[in-house]
Amino acid sequence: MKIKEVTLRHLQMKLKFPFTTSFGTFQDRDFILLEAKDENGRSGWGESVAFHSPWYSEETMKTNWHMLEDYLIPALLNQEITHPDEVSEVFSNIRKNNMAKSTIEGAVWDLYSQQKGVSLASALGGKKSKIEVGISIGIQETASDLLRIIEKHVEDGYKRMKVKIKPGWDVDVMREVRKEFPDVPLMADANSAYTLKDIDTLKALDEFDLMMVEQPLASDDIIDHAKLQQAITTPVCLDESIHSYEDARKAIELGSCRIINIKIGRVGGLSESKRIHDLCESHDIPVWCGGMLESGIGRAHNVALTTLSNFTMPGDTAASSRYWEKDIITPEVTVTDGYITVPDQPGIGYEPDVEAIEGFTIEKKTFR
Repeated sequence: MKIKEVTLRHLQMKLKFPFTTSFGTFQDRDFILLEAKDENGRSGWGESVAFHSPWYSEETMKTNWHMLEDYLIPALLNQEITHPDEVSEVFSNIRKNNMAKSTIEGAVWDLYSQQKGVSLASALGGKKSKIEVGISIGIQETASDLLRIIEKHVEDGYKRMKVKIKPGWDVDVMREVRKEFPDVPLMADANSAYTLKDIDTLKALDEFDLMMVEQPLASDDIIDHAKLQQAITTPVCLDESIHSYEDARKAIELGSCRIINIKIGRVGGLSESKRIHDLCESHDIPVWCGGMLESGIGRAHNVALTTLSNFTMPGDTAASSRYWEKDIITPEVTVTDGYITVPDQPGIGYEPDVEAIEGFTIEKKTFR
C-alpha cells in the first residue's frame, strides 16, 4: 500500500466525570485523531494518547502534532508498505516519540486489515471472540464515594477494579474497599507516586490480596522495582517503565515485575506491543492492556490487541458510556457481564462517526 493522504484533527471531548490520578485531574480530553488514506481512497484511523500536558510522559498532544507534521507523515507519505511492521523501520532514525509514531502506525494497521478483508484482531493474530474487561477508578473525595462507585461497577459485571492510590490515599482506603468487597478482583495503581522510602506502606498492601500494584516507583525505573518486588508478596506490574521490547526484556531479567501492562501508545504501536506480548508469553509473564482515556478509535485498537493469547488479565477498556455522553464510533463499545464482544468486520470493526468527529474537532490539517 501507499499512504496518499493524511488528515490530522485536534479533538476535544468532555469526560462524563472528572478523572483524578496521583498526577492530576482531567475534565476534558484533548487528543489527535489521524486519518490515513491509501491509493484506493480507503481510510484507516489512529489516535494519539498523549495528554495535553507532560504528566504521564514527556510527550504531549502538541509535541505529537509537531512530530507527525514535520517528520513522521513526510517520512511515510507515498512509501511502499507491504506490512505495518515496516512502519517502525521507516521511523528508525527518529528517536522515541512513541505516542506520535503509534498514532500513524495504528492507521496503517487499520488499512492493512481492511485490504486483507480481515478484522484488526485477526490481522494481529488474535483468536478471542470476546475479552474480559475491568474498570479504572480515579481518586475520589471520600472513601464512601469510592465504595459507591465500585459497587455500581460490580453490579455492571466488570471483572476487575483498579483503584488509583497516592501517599495518604492508600492503605486505609484499600482496607475499606477490601472489607466491603472481600472477593472482588482488586488492584492498586500508583502512577509512580512512591519511592523505596515508602516500602513499609507498600508492604502493608500485601494484606489485601491484590492482583497487583501497578507502577509504584519512578516512571523510568526498573532497578528499585526489582528491590521492591523482592520485599513484597503483591505482584508488581510495570507500566510507565516499559517503552520497548528491550525495556521489557531487561525488567524480566532483573525480576522487576511479575506482570506488564501494555499500552499501545506508550510502546510505539501495535507491532511493538505484539513483540512485547510474545516475549512476556515466553517467560510466563502475564500482560493486560491499559487505558489512556481513549475515544472509540483508540478503544477499538485496544480491543483488537487484547485478543492475543497472553492477555490473560482484564484490561482497562471499559464501555464508551463509562467516559463519554457520545463517542465517535458506531456502534459504541459496549460491555455485557464484564465482556466486550470483538468485532469481526474488516479493520478496527467500528465505523467512525464523521459527523461526531467534525463536531468535536477544533483544528484540522491535511497532508498529501
